[in-house]
Amino acid sequence: MSDMSIPPVTPQDLSAEILRHLKHSLGKDEGHAALYDWRMSLSLALRDRVVDPWFESTRKTYEAQGKRVYYLSMEFLIGRLIEDVAVNLGLDAVAEAALTELGQDYGAVVANEPDAALGNGGLGRLAACFMDSLSTLGIPAYGYGIRYEHGLFEQHFEDGAQMETAETWLAQRHAWEFERPEVSYPIGFGGHVEDHEGKPVWHPAETVMASAYDTPVIGWQGRWANTLRLWSAKPTTAFDLASFNRGDYIAASAPEALARTISRVLYPDDTTEIGKELRLKQEYFFTSASIQDLLRRFLSEGGELSDLPNHVAIQLNDTHPAIAGPELVRLLMDTHGMEVAQAISTARRCLAYTNHTLLPEALERWPEDLFTRVLPRHHRIIQLIEAAHLAETDSAVRIIEHGEVKMGELAFVMAHRVNGVSALHSDLVKETVFADLNRDYPGRIINQTNGITPRRWLYSCNPPLRSLINETIGTSWPDDLQQLEGLSAHAGDAAFLDRFQDAKDANKRRLSNWLKTRDDLTIDPAAMFDVQIKRIHEYKRQLMNLLETIALWNDIHDAPNANWTPRVKIFGGKAAPGYVVAKEIIHLINDTAKVINADCKTQGLLQIVYPENYNVSMAEILIPAADLSEQISTAGKEASGTGNMKFALNGAPTIGTLDGANVEIRDCVGAENFFLFGLTAAEVAARRTEPNYARRAVEASPRLSRVLKQIESGAFSPSDKSRYSGLVQGLLDHDYFLVTCDFDSYFDMQRTVDMAFADQNNWTRMAALNTARVGWFSSDRTITGYARDIWNASSLIASRASRKDVA
Repeated sequence: MSDMSIPPVTPQDLSAEILRHLKHSLGKDEGHAALYDWRMSLSLALRDRVVDPWFESTRKTYEAQGKRVYYLSMEFLIGRLIEDVAVNLGLDAVAEAALTELGQDYGAVVANEPDAALGNGGLGRLAACFMDSLSTLGIPAYGYGIRYEHGLFEQHFEDGAQMETAETWLAQRHAWEFERPEVSYPIGFGGHVEDHEGKPVWHPAETVMASAYDTPVIGWQGRWANTLRLWSAKPTTAFDLASFNRGDYIAASAPEALARTISRVLYPDDTTEIGKELRLKQEYFFTSASIQDLLRRFLSEGGELSDLPNHVAIQLNDTHPAIAGPELVRLLMDTHGMEVAQAISTARRCLAYTNHTLLPEALERWPEDLFTRVLPRHHRIIQLIEAAHLAETDSAVRIIEHGEVKMGELAFVMAHRVNGVSALHSDLVKETVFADLNRDYPGRIINQTNGITPRRWLYSCNPPLRSLINETIGTSWPDDLQQLEGLSAHAGDAAFLDRFQDAKDANKRRLSNWLKTRDDLTIDPAAMFDVQIKRIHEYKRQLMNLLETIALWNDIHDAPNANWTPRVKIFGGKAAPGYVVAKEIIHLINDTAKVINADCKTQGLLQIVYPENYNVSMAEILIPAADLSEQISTAGKEASGTGNMKFALNGAPTIGTLDGANVEIRDCVGAENFFLFGLTAAEVAARRTEPNYARRAVEASPRLSRVLKQIESGAFSPSDKSRYSGLVQGLLDHDYFLVTCDFDSYFDMQRTVDMAFADQNNWTRMAALNTARVGWFSSDRTITGYARDIWNASSLIASRASRKDVA
């Protein structure tokens, strides 16, 4: 099929469309329009340009009668969309010129858009990158998730401690979505199952409606557009007037309260029983709606359900939608009369599961009594699935065991493919969490290393570097990222390296100015910007980063006139509200910053910065400005990471362990351009078997011992000297993530980084080679692998050579 083409648009054309929306959609004239009005008018004008290729893509999909991909994810961290859409339409320069003509600042208009609060971290950002690549590659797809009213939470610091308030991104109209009130499905909870004429019938006690909201996702150069369909929970009865008239006002609004609760907050605190129940309901809610929707679409085209796997590929992004297996079996059996064995086989041929973690707590397990109470029919179906699994394999693995329903095992058993997200991670999946199932189902586990979209994570977020790349190797790299290898030939060219450093310096000044404007913080763009941005978790070891920072501060304080490399240590990330240790780490970072940043002896040499409320938009400013990328997780614990790819792509060498995709990044950029430290995954496992390994490591490290004594004595918390005694004791007694054991190796490698950064010419060459050699980490390559090895899905647009291997 030929590519769809976008009619040429001039700034004058777009200006006219903006003014039309300002008047007819916003009800404003130019003289009274606020920044919000200009932003909405621009968004709607750009959205108009997306609709035609969106409709055309849908038409071609129906004509082809091929396979659609359905990507189910609890998170879609899509970020701001104005610039994303403008870039993919090739209208970013036109949009800027159009607003300039209208007397408006394009940058201010873009920055006025709130980040969609639909995700937490890498899982959700990966889903967003995948949707971008599916559209760029022209593979018909739907993304399915929840339209959270408040999303995760907005992070603030009070006296250094994290405080959570409701995210209000939907307080304003979301310009990009189309409400679909005609697309609605009932979702039941609880109740009982009775046998009727030999067939089980589920009678739910509660029912809500899942209502669809569609956002078109346009690919590069507008060649194709897919759909992100998010579900909002609505009551079956909007308002109980009889209860209200009786004076029972709470009962009158109970149906609406139940529905709004389900789609209100991403990841409610599940440390309580009621929180666990809500989390399970959320997962079933969006999964059931999505499965009902794709079945309706398939049947509307006249398909036979026995042929479903040839037309439907369902990808489970982690265990959150693992209930998709039992739900699809339920619908095939209970609604469409399919026999149990055929229903299980049909569902399995449709389903695939991406594992993102080796952490036991992240492989969800539900108390069996809770699961049975909320989803009684699905409990029965899981028993059938387990029985079929045991009969097929003689396996020792149970899905329901010790009073728990194990969602990782369920997802594995019901998927025809299970993939890890980096080479190391996929090997560890086979060897650890799913070792028995790997023996039961040989060949089911494969690898698809994660990737990132270069459209957002270089082209859009880093204009200075984009311009240099365009002038050096041409402009066709954004959908063929391995063309960046052409930059390698210029790594010895002094003029090229000067311009590469100029681009980095411009991004560092932008970050410095942003922090000054936003937080009244002053940082020196000439210092090394050492950046660790990701959700706060013990295995990601922000604590080790901080301990090294304190140790460095001690050394500088002891010898302030030595030849130190100035550093700004930048942290960013949120801790789950119920994750006490992670929140303590945040508090300690901020408490430490107060002390170190106020030390006149070390000012200008060391500074800690922790901007609150890290999100996609902040990442788009921080990543291009970073000199050093911190990827320091305990080896064997980070499945892949995608931040590591974004930093390297934007010219920041990595200090990291052999963990996740760090292994493959190091292979690509060269060991000489990567700062490796720490134990390997095998050494980590061996070290944990040694008695008192943490205390022994501390005793062997005078620097670390000094730092821990300072923290425990209250040196960084003078108002509450015992504030962090528990945190320190936890390290000494239960250092599962081996912060203490890797500390000295990390500290020593950081001093190697200091020396390397001091040789600015060679550092810039290292940075440039990182950019040049990480083209393999494009999400276009990842999606090509999924399409070929998992989905058997085809592109429906004419493709360049880089896309010819899509199945």
